[in-house]
Amino acid sequence: MSDKATQLKAFERLLIIMDELREQCPWDKKQTMESLRHLTIEEVYELGDAILDQDLDEVKKELGDVLLHIVFYSKIGSETNSFDIADVCHSICDKLVERHPHIYGDVTVENEEEVKRNWEQIKLKEGKKSVLEGVPRSLPAMVKANRIQDKVAGVGFDWEKPEQVFDKVEEELAELKSEIANGNQDAIESEFGDVLFSMINYARFLTVNPENALERTNKKFMKRFQYLESKAKDLNKSLKDMTLSEMDVFWEEAKSL
Repeated sequence: MSDKATQLKAFERLLIIMDELREQCPWDKKQTMESLRHLTIEEVYELGDAILDQDLDEVKKELGDVLLHIVFYSKIGSETNSFDIADVCHSICDKLVERHPHIYGDVTVENEEEVKRNWEQIKLKEGKKSVLEGVPRSLPAMVKANRIQDKVAGVGFDWEKPEQVFDKVEEELAELKSEIANGNQDAIESEFGDVLFSMINYARFLTVNPENALERTNKKFMKRFQYLESKAKDLNKSLKDMTLSEMDVFWEEAKSL
């Protein structure tokens, strides 16, 4: 691993290249924060994929892409004297120092939960009207639900035992089943959402990230289905012409791989 001086030199190189691109490249000169936004979101998702795949070489590359975007936004900000990369760095440094009084102050904590609770209390003292203000509106619903539950738990609004949460899951499933019997589509959707919300909450008590868990299942299903497709192709058959029993043979084979 490189030392701090080498790391700073590498960061300086990126800043110089960004300056040059902004001045000389027709594409880079045209970009705005708004035009970069969707690309940034895409880069973060690509980083997420690399992390789930445990591909560290790809993680390194995707981190570089995300870092480029941070530097790009900072460069754009500097052109209107709004902020620059130094302001960005100092901003997060100041926040970290302020929100870690157990490291940079005289506060004592016993465990991770106390750190999280202090973090949310400090944010409220900073002028936040709600602990939920920090949850981005545009987050995907599952990620948003997980963050909502995590944040309210940080101020003590939480179940005491995992068994209580599982009881809630069963209660919500019973309510969903009842609405399915009634045939009210709007109520079914509402209750289905409650089931998902309670399952996501239960995942937190199991120390399982629901987004990661579901993505693992997505990848597993895709791998098995693509195996099924390849076997059908070997037989010169179309899946739509195969019976479920025929497909199930290959599906079971895929599960054993």
